[in-house]
Amino acid sequence: MAANILLVEDEPGIQELLKLNLGQAGHQVTAASDAEDALQYLKSALPDVILLDWMLPGMSGIDLCKRLRADNRYQPVPIIMLTARGEEQDRVAGLDTGADDYITKPFSPRELVSRIRAVLRRRAPQMTEEQVDIAGLRLDPVSHRVTGNGTPIELGPTEFRLLHFFMTHAERVYSRSQLLDQVWGDDVFVEERTVDVHIRRLRLALEVSGHDNLVQTVRGSGYRFSVQK
Repeated sequence: MAANILLVEDEPGIQELLKLNLGQAGHQVTAASDAEDALQYLKSALPDVILLDWMLPGMSGIDLCKRLRADNRYQPVPIIMLTARGEEQDRVAGLDTGADDYITKPFSPRELVSRIRAVLRRRAPQMTEEQVDIAGLRLDPVSHRVTGNGTPIELGPTEFRLLHFFMTHAERVYSRSQLLDQVWGDDVFVEERTVDVHIRRLRLALEVSGHDNLVQTVRGSGYRFSVQK
């Protein structure tokens, strides 16, 4: 379960160690040294997980966590707090601000990888192997099959990933750039209009079962998957 991870950590030694170990575990890591750098990165990309150090220069990790949790765009992104503060009241404070998990320094790379895997399972079902079923449209990531009211639907690999993401993030609006980050990956450089092409292909495929209207255009914003008209 590889993930794109934003690491917000101001100590270069810890930053490099975590980048090395997480990279060996198959993850892609972008590092930021403070909250300002992290916010700048987040303007153009949505990571799968944020690893956030409590003690940062300028805005603290706790304050950054509060700010991210107050913004709808970042609410789905799991946040794991990294800190040397191990007292119970500190753990409670970290979780109360909206962090999904809390790990105290020093910790083993194996433990961190395990924690990352756990929050991805809880907060990002699109990265799991669980079937998704909405309004008679069923997607099985294991067998790579899609059916609409029992009728098989043929999708290309990109349309399959796009539908999987939509179905596990229903009712949320995503811009083209956000869909590129989430479905194609932020290391793939393609035109934003490429999203429109694959949306058309996906809708065409879903016409077989009458589910094409679930993929909706939100004028000026992007696309959403919704059973509501």
